[in-house]
Amino acid sequence: MAKFPARPSLAFLASHNGTNMRAIVAACKSGVLRAQPLLVISNNGDSGALAWARDNKLAAHHISAKTEGSDAAADAAIAAALAMAGADLVIMAGYMRKLGPETLGAFRGRVLNVHPALLPKHGGKGMYGRLVHEAVLKAGDTETGCTIHVVDGEYDHGPVVAQAKVAVEPGDTPETLATRVQGREQTLYPETLKRIFSGEIDLDRL
Repeated sequence: MAKFPARPSLAFLASHNGTNMRAIVAACKSGVLRAQPLLVISNNGDSGALAWARDNKLAAHHISAKTEGSDAAADAAIAAALAMAGADLVIMAGYMRKLGPETLGAFRGRVLNVHPALLPKHGGKGMYGRLVHEAVLKAGDTETGCTIHVVDGEYDHGPVVAQAKVAVEPGDTPETLATRVQGREQTLYPETLKRIFSGEIDLDRL
């Protein structure tokens, strides 16, 4: 069974604004989630996530092939930063890069991602953001939602940890659908982390 300390340490990977990261940190600050946010890593030096992290006294690192010289070096730097911080769980919150083998190996089964659809539908390489919601509408689906899954070496592929459904309403656009799905992501992520840390969900048995 997956074992976590009484107050697990969280690290975040985000490429843009990190809205899910902000929701999780807010849950930690309010006491709803007993965990300690430690640091934020972004492949985008100008990301809102890094600016927000600095404003909220979290360690913030821009790590990318641009800063390190290659994808492999960036992968090694990310793994080292996460290990040095003592992260118990790594949370991908809108991180638009595929994680490398060194990071995945060092944190096997301990990296989570949220996808804005009900996997395995509308997942895989190139399926992110607006493109996912466009695919849902094009398919004529009556419901969509969000999926939290363990990250492995393939896009949107690892074991499903939790899902939440969102109805597709008449007249929905990719933008209106995205707003509702994102709102549900921001509640599902903290709820799921709480279930993981309480032992209700065992990441090692998925």
